[in-house]
Amino acid sequence: MLNKNKLFSQREVNVVPDVSKALSWLEAHPGALKGIGRGIERETLRVDPNGHLASTGHPVSLGSALKHDWITTDFAETLLEFITPVDKDIDHMLAVLRDIHRHTARELGEERMWPFSMPGFVADASAIEIAQYGVSNVGRMKTLYRQGLKNRYGALMQIISGIHYNFSLPLTFWQEWADVKDAESGKETISAGYLRLIRNYYRFGWVIPYLFGASPAICESFLQGRESKLPFESNGKGTLWLPYATSLRLSDLGYTNKSQNNLGIAFNSLEGYVSALKKAIKTPSEEFAPMGTHDADGNWLQLNTNVLQIENELYAPIRPKRVTRSGEAPSDALLRGGIEYIEVRSLDINPFSPVGVDADQARFLDLFLIWCTLADAPEMSAEELLCSRTNWNRVILEGRKPDQTIGVGCGEAQFSLAEVGKTLFADLHRVAEVLDSNNGSTQYQQVCDQLVASFDDPELTYSARILRTIKQNGLVGTGVGLAEQYRHLLCEESLEVLDEQAFSRQAAESIAAQQQLEASETQDFETYLASRNG
Repeated sequence: MLNKNKLFSQREVNVVPDVSKALSWLEAHPGALKGIGRGIERETLRVDPNGHLASTGHPVSLGSALKHDWITTDFAETLLEFITPVDKDIDHMLAVLRDIHRHTARELGEERMWPFSMPGFVADASAIEIAQYGVSNVGRMKTLYRQGLKNRYGALMQIISGIHYNFSLPLTFWQEWADVKDAESGKETISAGYLRLIRNYYRFGWVIPYLFGASPAICESFLQGRESKLPFESNGKGTLWLPYATSLRLSDLGYTNKSQNNLGIAFNSLEGYVSALKKAIKTPSEEFAPMGTHDADGNWLQLNTNVLQIENELYAPIRPKRVTRSGEAPSDALLRGGIEYIEVRSLDINPFSPVGVDADQARFLDLFLIWCTLADAPEMSAEELLCSRTNWNRVILEGRKPDQTIGVGCGEAQFSLAEVGKTLFADLHRVAEVLDSNNGSTQYQQVCDQLVASFDDPELTYSARILRTIKQNGLVGTGVGLAEQYRHLLCEESLEVLDEQAFSRQAAESIAAQQQLEASETQDFETYLASRNG
């Protein structure tokens, strides 16, 4: 194990890039960080009082899942997704998210929102109902895409829940940091900056599951009788865990896809990224082509037989994004206007929060993503991208193991995870001081001081804390207890930012919008799909 002095000398081989010059610049230009944009997407399963998946459809009282701005569904009818508008204030954003939870908790009757990323007891995965979006072409396409996911990967992987954190730096940052005049003329420079962020995220983002991974255990029913190569420990009552795991959600058990490892998608240029993505959408899949698009009775099985049905099928811990126009593919939006924001997809549901995420996590992500933007990030080959997965897997499966190490690139050299983490946090603390100076507080510094202790004591991590309870009460028992506790709490709380009229209006308008879309449809579904795939 390397000592601290030895590790710091390893900056020469880029264990942690030297960002001292960039941090000095930031300290001289604190105003460049005013106006960070953020948004949260939170997924959660509807369950009955025993923690079993709800068998009911998406509640009509919540509105149309196809057209609602804040409340929709993801893969399954039982999988809710809550979406906050873009916000420049973390506390306000979380208050909106909590209002959505408060309203939904009151509308669910005896059902609860599951507080974990990994599902509770699943009796029969084949009985999971895919999300339904009505009879419009776009609604049918969304459902058929999910049918394809079920047939390709199985439904269980698709009902794993997570938090997505959407993040954008203000235009003033790019103007001062990269001499950009405006968003349109500077879109190539801004995109290059976000790609730099993404490359550093692949190299160092394992810190997120280390600190915040909260899925070290699964319900035995998740395996549906399949054998697992992982050396699980068991309580003999239906709960399985790995003693040092942080996020089984991010493991091969969870929301990943090995068949995508050879797509050659890298993040060195926007054009290269989009080109590789489009190629995957047009390339027939050796694995999925034999299935065909229809069964013997003529029923649809998947949108197409290509490696990716659509771009969203690319599983990634982070994505470059731009708000799309009507009918526009995400990659075409990126080429049109450049990267507008990035979507962080590595956060497990936080079981210690009624809304699945808290302000400390948001502030940490701000710090880390700013650091990723400032730090040098040499171009990354597709091979190195795969090698970076080694560090992630090590942290995901045994991140809390004593004296755990991580590697650099595809080299054999190993370095102490704890020391690399503490070196990173020394930089993050300087970013925290800048953000706190803008806000007239010490909140970001407090987050740094609190989290850095987890590297010396892994028992402070989310995964260690929740595993202690799970070992005692079982995964389902712990989940049921938390779900009931949060249901009661949310139902008792008053709305803070939104009001019931806003929710009623949004529900009614979403239903009307779906009905109008369905009534105006003139194109048959096959022709519509052909035009989309053309």
